[in-house]
Amino acid sequence: MLEALLFGHQKGAFTGASAGGDGFFRAANGGTILLDEIAEMPLQLQAKLLRVLQEREVVPLGASVPQPIDVRVIACANRDLHSEVAAGRFRADLYYRLAVFPLATKSLAERPQDIPALAATLILRHAGNRNVIPWPSHAAIEQLMLHDWPGNVRELENVIQRALLFCGGDTIEANHIVFDRPVTMTFQRTASVTPIAPVATPAEPETLGNIVQMSEFAAIRETLKACNGSRIETAKRLGISERTLRYRLAKAREQGDDIGSAQNWAASA
Repeated sequence: MLEALLFGHQKGAFTGASAGGDGFFRAANGGTILLDEIAEMPLQLQAKLLRVLQEREVVPLGASVPQPIDVRVIACANRDLHSEVAAGRFRADLYYRLAVFPLATKSLAERPQDIPALAATLILRHAGNRNVIPWPSHAAIEQLMLHDWPGNVRELENVIQRALLFCGGDTIEANHIVFDRPVTMTFQRTASVTPIAPVATPAEPETLGNIVQMSEFAAIRETLKACNGSRIETAKRLGISERTLRYRLAKAREQGDDIGSAQNWAASA
């Protein structure tokens, strides 16, 4: 069925084919076709796609005469195709046929500066016919930027839609931001690590965003101590990128808690 959808078929080519079909490649002739999640394509179909790209023609199911096509192909994958080729799950010749101009996008956690603009776009998209479009408070934006976003922009869109449902007024507050996972960072405790209770700051109200943030800072501090100050090992244990860890440490310094300094994590021993 995938082959018929991509390359077309003739009437009677298979059971239920009461009429012929052009297929996506012939329908896109003279234009562009997007092949999303191409890493999921079966190897047998990969070989047929390779022939289409090489010969610039398709042979519909049930036909014997090839049909010429002129199509620009954009292929997307959510896995590293180099690793898929090495594992034998993706054809190397197809990869090099497709990789004329490769582009890689960073995860959302590695570009937190994009989150406010993306959140605004998603709010406008999903606000519907409201007379007043709710706008996120500073605390809500800060909470969004502190999350590690394993689901990237799709997860952000879910969180924004959820916040719009919870929001009854014209402002999206921090308590309207609800993630799929209650804890944004995970790490492994060792026997030598003693949990450190986060110290509340009297000058700030104990909002949900502040509590989450203090818990994150405490987690980073004790993991740094367990890793003897190694930021690379700390990031691995916390399950985040080094860039995300640097952002968290900079955020803590802005609030007067230099948890990344050697004196700080050593003093807490």
